[in-house]
Amino acid sequence: MNQQTNFRIGTGYDIHRLEIGRPLILGGIEIPFEKGLVGHSDADVISHAICDALLGAIALGDIGEHFPDTDPNYKGVSSLKFLEKALTLLREHGYKISNIDITICAERPKLGKWKNIIKEKLAETLQISITQINIKGKTNEGLDSIGRGEAIAVSAIALIYSN
Repeated sequence: MNQQTNFRIGTGYDIHRLEIGRPLILGGIEIPFEKGLVGHSDADVISHAICDALLGAIALGDIGEHFPDTDPNYKGVSSLKFLEKALTLLREHGYKISNIDITICAERPKLGKWKNIIKEKLAETLQISITQINIKGKTNEGLDSIGRGEAIAVSAIALIYSN
């Protein structure tokens, strides 16, 4: 019997404000920088955007529904835990990750030397190959809150499949 592969796509987006003296966590990696992202958890915008993309692909809402910022259990928690839960839900629904494409919008810090390290951490967490993850870094050319160095935003697209 010939089985047809079922593909689904989800998108995710997140933005957090930068503040002096906080750790900057991106994709589960602490990046040396004078500012860090502000949020209830570790404010990892990469993990949050991927989580939303995966949840969207399986039509299970968004990160705020599963991990509300009003829940003290998520205060300061690593956002990699959110990705692990999203992966569990994905598998429970019979899906696997085909690939994830990520765009990071930040004026600073420059992330070129960190991209492969972030990809390795995400691949380990999501139990996929590093070749299934792409990261692009963009600036906002000095425009808006991102361009002024006040925030970092990330968009992510996830393609999932089942047989």
